[in-house]
Amino acid sequence: MTITFDRPPSDKGALEVDGPFTPKFDANGLVTAVVTDAKDGELLMVAHMDAEALGLTLETGIAHYFSRSRNKIWKKGETSGNLQHVREVRVDCDQDAVWLKVEVAGHDATCHTGRRSCFYRRVSSVGGEARLEITDHHRHFDPDTIYDDATKG
Repeated sequence: MTITFDRPPSDKGALEVDGPFTPKFDANGLVTAVVTDAKDGELLMVAHMDAEALGLTLETGIAHYFSRSRNKIWKKGETSGNLQHVREVRVDCDQDAVWLKVEVAGHDATCHTGRRSCFYRRVSSVGGEARLEITDHHRHFDPDTIYDDATKG
């Protein structure tokens, strides 16, 4: 059985109380998904979900997303074995963003680079120039042995 979602109510107050989950998808049919580790709270990734991906996530307990670059549903970890088992789903006050608390299987890595988090670099300003600095050099797996170019991400 596929989960479907009703349109959000026009009354903003109705979005902020108990009741039906009526996600507010953007003009492209997507909601933003913020993903953290259920155990320690580390930010792992930010992705997007369409109604199908959100429904599959709720039905199966495994995180699914919508890949904008590939224009299709993406079961996170299907290729690498690093499936994201959803432990809790929260929604913001406007119901236009969701927060997934997950446990990552396999290598406990979320990023296609082999790192635990997609947020492995720090941005700083040096001499008026924005610079990136890698803060996590540890790779939990070698992406070149797992992915081909079409499946990265």
